[in-house]
Amino acid sequence: MSFSFKQILSYICSKLYSGCQLSFVTHFKYLGHIIEHTLHDDSDISPELRCLFTRTNVLIRRFWRCSFDVELRLFRTYCMCFYDVSLWKYYKVGSMNKLAAAYIKCIKIFFGYAKFSSVTVMLLDLGLPCFSTLLHNARFCFSTRLNHSVNSLIRNANCF
Repeated sequence: MSFSFKQILSYICSKLYSGCQLSFVTHFKYLGHIIEHTLHDDSDISPELRCLFTRTNVLIRRFWRCSFDVELRLFRTYCMCFYDVSLWKYYKVGSMNKLAAAYIKCIKIFFGYAKFSSVTVMLLDLGLPCFSTLLHNARFCFSTRLNHSVNSLIRNANCF
């Protein structure tokens, strides 16, 4: 006789919680993160994609008369911060490619570049990092904060 992991887990949980049946869900939201049963971050990336376009459109509508330096500061402040991007570890490449393309598209729309203008020249002119650099910097800062933490539980957890 064989048992599945879900059967064993439901039996253990029913014994631990005085016979109350726990329901199993495929995903739930916790502290702003969407946690899936597969532990993939794709459903957490798609809201960031929408938020990036929303923030860019709000900046375009409200600050279209500002100088270039102010626009650059606004874009750096509101459009280059992704919520917990350093925690994304398991995702489909297509999801991250969509987010990278959206980042480039938002830069082009916000600063008025043509559709087929060079991304490298554009990023160098503006002094903005590419999307992979943003990811790398976020992950590096997060791992540095973990390593310099005074909490021994956090320092000894080698999850990143």
